[in-house]
Amino acid sequence: MRYIEPHAHMVSRVTDDYERMALAGCAVVCEPAFWAGFDRSSVAGFYDYFSQLTEYEPKRAAKHGIQHFSWLGLNSKEAEDVKLAEAVVALIPQFLGRSNVLGIGEIGLNKNSRNELRVLEMQVDLAARHQQLILVHTPHLEDKLKGTRLILDVLKNDPRIEPGRVIIDHVEEHTVAMVLDTGMWAGMTLYPETKCTPARAIDMLETYGRERLWLNSACDWGCSDPLAVPKTALAMQRRGHLATIVDQVIYQNPQCFLRQCKNFKVAD
Repeated sequence: MRYIEPHAHMVSRVTDDYERMALAGCAVVCEPAFWAGFDRSSVAGFYDYFSQLTEYEPKRAAKHGIQHFSWLGLNSKEAEDVKLAEAVVALIPQFLGRSNVLGIGEIGLNKNSRNELRVLEMQVDLAARHQQLILVHTPHLEDKLKGTRLILDVLKNDPRIEPGRVIIDHVEEHTVAMVLDTGMWAGMTLYPETKCTPARAIDMLETYGRERLWLNSACDWGCSDPLAVPKTALAMQRRGHLATIVDQVIYQNPQCFLRQCKNFKVAD
């Protein structure tokens, strides 16, 4: 089995996780910029983090035969300090020329606040000006529906944004259709306690089809599983899905979206 892990926060994972993912068939891991578990207090902290994503993590992944790509952005959990956010957004273009950068992400909303919306708009503008792909984080639990609507409004109101170059992540049953209806991509995050279980994700694939959908683990500091994608692939096979269908969902779909970025080249 081969697969692409399109959303994993490997800076929060031990090296053994890379080995386990390689053994399970992981060819590529894509790491969006994220919250560090606490709020960073300076632009210098973000500079070091972006350097870690683009310089150190690719070397750690390569030791296990995995290609590593990254996204750059300011996560919504750190978007309340607008002055700091402005400085971080101004910093990002320094890194966009690096050969393993996919685009702007993960950006989005957490508590749907005005400051978060302002920072989201700033980063959508950054992506548009630099013609970058966009990966969007949607809020958790009861804030998800409202937050997803607000995010889609921001993106649809910017005529420079091409829907097919945007992935809206962490969709659930009540948000997946509204995302797909815009022409954007939808990511289903496989968490053991929140977001999607494998069974729920497969239900959505069977309901809405396989086009413009991908699976990811979004493994991070919390309760999460870096092997969630291959485990879900096995669950698909147990439901009777052919190997070609499974391959489309866990390998070809993320490849189709990501290769819109000229930096995304998968080694044979």
